[in-house]
Amino acid sequence: MRIFRFLFLLLFIVSSDESLLFSQQKENIKEIIEQSEEKTNITELHTLEQFKNKKVLSLIIVLLIILFFLFYFFYQNNKLKQKIRRKDVKQKILLNVINSGIDSQEIERKKIASFLHDNVNSLLSSAGLHLNTFTSQNKIQSDEIKKTKAILTEVHDLLRDISHDLVPSLLVRFGLIYALEDLCERNTNSVLDFQFSSSISTDKRYSEKFEMKIYFIVSELFNNIIKHSKAKSAKISLKENDNTFIIKINDDGIGFNAKKSSETEGFGLNRIRARVKKFKGSFEINSKINKGTTIKIRIPLPH
Repeated sequence: MRIFRFLFLLLFIVSSDESLLFSQQKENIKEIIEQSEEKTNITELHTLEQFKNKKVLSLIIVLLIILFFLFYFFYQNNKLKQKIRRKDVKQKILLNVINSGIDSQEIERKKIASFLHDNVNSLLSSAGLHLNTFTSQNKIQSDEIKKTKAILTEVHDLLRDISHDLVPSLLVRFGLIYALEDLCERNTNSVLDFQFSSSISTDKRYSEKFEMKIYFIVSELFNNIIKHSKAKSAKISLKENDNTFIIKINDDGIGFNAKKSSETEGFGLNRIRARVKKFKGSFEINSKINKGTTIKIRIPLPH
């Protein structure tokens, strides 16, 4: 009986030890799992943090690149604006120089024309009158006196033509429209026909300065047609629209490349463009090789 009790007690003790050992192992495993999970979480957090840092760094790099390009474009834009401003300043200076030269020329032309008409021609007329009076009173007839009279008459006519070319008397006396119509008639010949068209009355008058400027612009364009275009016909039309004086001149000549600055300079068109710009007007050229040329000028009317 005692033996059974002893065996039972021993079995109980062994089973208790095994149970205790099992529970300890279980706790150890649980601790290992928890430690493993904790390490895993720390690793994941560390990985996530590294990813975030890389993302932030990439974003900063992208922003820096964008800022660099923005600064570069801003710098280039400012550089281009400065270049354009310098070009505009140069053009204004050039236009002022050209216009100053043109104004000086026109003033001198007017002075010379006035001097020739009022002084030299008057003196020649007076000399011819005195010579006629002397020959009639003394009843002298000789070839030398006849030749002298002929020379005086020829010089008088030449000076009158020069004076007319410098400042046309028709322009001063009758106005711009009448003078331009006369300009077409005087330049028309068997080779080149100038046609005139105007919706403005020939009695219409503008300021003297305006009329002289327009006349010399048209006269210079006519000279270009005569010298360079090889045209058979040309036409000028004049009209007013919305307080703007509009001139249109076209010819059927050989034309030229209007985009080449060398050709426009060669034809003196830059000088004309400078005159038009001084009046705050516009100057358009439409020309093609062997297809003629059309020039349109718009100038605000003087108040």
